[in-house]
Amino acid sequence: MKRRLAILLSLAFAVTTATAQVGDARNQLSFGVSGGMGTSSVSFVPSIKQTLSLGPTFGVSVRHVSEKYFFLICGTQLECNIASRGWTELIEDGSGNEYTRVANYIEVPFLAHLGFGREFRGFQGHINLGPQVGYLINEREIYGGKEPWDTSNRPNQVTEQYGKAIENKLDYGITASVGLEMRTGSGNFGIEGRYYFGLGNIYGITKKDYFGRCANSTISVRATYSFNLF
Repeated sequence: MKRRLAILLSLAFAVTTATAQVGDARNQLSFGVSGGMGTSSVSFVPSIKQTLSLGPTFGVSVRHVSEKYFFLICGTQLECNIASRGWTELIEDGSGNEYTRVANYIEVPFLAHLGFGREFRGFQGHINLGPQVGYLINEREIYGGKEPWDTSNRPNQVTEQYGKAIENKLDYGITASVGLEMRTGSGNFGIEGRYYFGLGNIYGITKKDYFGRCANSTISVRATYSFNLF
């Protein structure tokens, strides 16, 4: 865990230093909102077979552009999002059971922002990369399918997750996104694809615990709107 936290802190430092001024100075601050859908899963060891688990995501962001270095528009972006994560199991043991865990998080990504294209009117692409921390605000289990609930034929006999609340509410990892904005006099309209790779685990992973790994991962697509404050 200490090694993973060191990686996260190193990335945060890299985000800060990567935007230190070496090109033409800028001082542009913008505020944005976003909303979309994501597919989430949890990487379990021992493995649990899963299918797509869909959930909404929405939030706000503040972006500061500090310089233009050749064709790159450089800055930082801080966000606060609410996202639905979790997993949906693909149960193929003949029981007809269905299971979904819904876990809602507050997420705070701190991102290096690299844009390319038009600064004011026209199209601008961007890449964002950096660390992200999250905190579990609530969760629920959804049992479905045929009754009664029967786990006797589960593949690998992995049933530890049923009825087991998430133990580690604090989550952390790395997130990266690619997007395109249409910049107009009425604001900036965009679309973005994002991937989150969790470094933390939702349950304990010591020798006495059942799982050796149980980390979140998410792929999401979001529509964005932002406007310049100055």
